[in-house]
Amino acid sequence: MRTNETARIPVATGGEIIATVFAPETPAAVAVVHPATATPQGFYASFAGYLAENGIATITYDYRGTGRSGHPRDHRDLGMRDWIGADGPAVAAFARERFAGLPQLALGHSLGGHIIALGSAGDDLAASVIVASHLATVRAIPGRLERARVRLILHLLGPAFGRLLGYVPASRLGLGEDLPAAAMTEWGDWARLDNYFFDDPSMRARERSATVTGAVLAVGASDDPWSIPSRMDALTSHLTSADVERRTYTPADAGVRMIGHHGLLRRSMRDTVWPELLAWLHTHAAKATR
Repeated sequence: MRTNETARIPVATGGEIIATVFAPETPAAVAVVHPATATPQGFYASFAGYLAENGIATITYDYRGTGRSGHPRDHRDLGMRDWIGADGPAVAAFARERFAGLPQLALGHSLGGHIIALGSAGDDLAASVIVASHLATVRAIPGRLERARVRLILHLLGPAFGRLLGYVPASRLGLGEDLPAAAMTEWGDWARLDNYFFDDPSMRARERSATVTGAVLAVGASDDPWSIPSRMDALTSHLTSADVERRTYTPADAGVRMIGHHGLLRRSMRDTVWPELLAWLHTHAAKATR
């Protein structure tokens, strides 16, 4: 039997996060799903339910200023570094308290993978999975038209809307959920740098990523227009103290026409990719209990 409940999680720097807890009757472990930019927690409900049905309590959430965690205009000054440095740790701490004594797991999608890679998902993780997470410099996007579209949104339209409205209507720009103005500005600034936030000294990214230990599975899709394998490898290469395993799935592997940036966590992967991720998580959760 599985239950779903809403949780309100306070953040040390102010405000709160609205999360959903998917809890099996007798969980063997707990996993936090750290979301991608502009991706509401509801997108991960099917995957979270799947994990819960198979013995892993799972927590999904929205960053402050997105989705159910507040309007972006009311959080206009929140940058991505705030989500990485404050929101992710707050939910990880909640998971440790709510499911004390269980192996702690994490899955980070895109920006959520940065939370893991920068050591903000907790220092007691039994294992973590990074999905479609990379060093997202715009010039590395292989498709010329997609590169131009992203540059237009990140460096022109997004900042302009942020200044005018106090938030960015990303839903109207084809980027998912609306975003705080500062988050869009910071995203655009990092995307200009060859090594993304690793070229931003204030992030201390090299120092932080070197503290990540344990097992990390980094998975991506061969047809992802943004998170191409070389840029995923550029991110995981900084996890010098972790045991990193890499997998790249093709649409043929998954039995679908296309996967893209979000596809590995869609319901269509329930019978192909998800069982592999589940087995990997269970294996490392079991090792943590020995």
